[in-house]
Amino acid sequence: MLPAPWLLAVGLVLGLLVLLPARRLHLGGTSSQWIAIYVVCVWALAFVLVVRPSPITIRFLLPILIVAYLAPFVAAPDRIRALVRRGPGGPGGRSGRGDPPPPPMKNVTPPDDPTPPG
Repeated sequence: MLPAPWLLAVGLVLGLLVLLPARRLHLGGTSSQWIAIYVVCVWALAFVLVVRPSPITIRFLLPILIVAYLAPFVAAPDRIRALVRRGPGGPGGRSGRGDPPPPPMKNVTPPDDPTPPG
């Protein structure tokens, strides 16, 4: 048995709306796996919100959905990439992906002059 035509229409419209921030994530260099997870989650949240609009779902899902939808447009692509690619080592540690360690910090302090001026 086929679902109601309005459910199919709602699903297609929501799918097209979710593709806008997904394109922004793609242009920012996010991997296709993360984009797929993002699209499925946002689409599912929006579909639940449209199909079952109760006060509880509106109160809890609407703020999450708004932030998840607008984040790719507001945040810079570098910021999103840093959040997605952060490994178990944190921002300064090794991510466990075989990345080479960062080079040591360069000492730019001028040496002390042994002779006093004057």
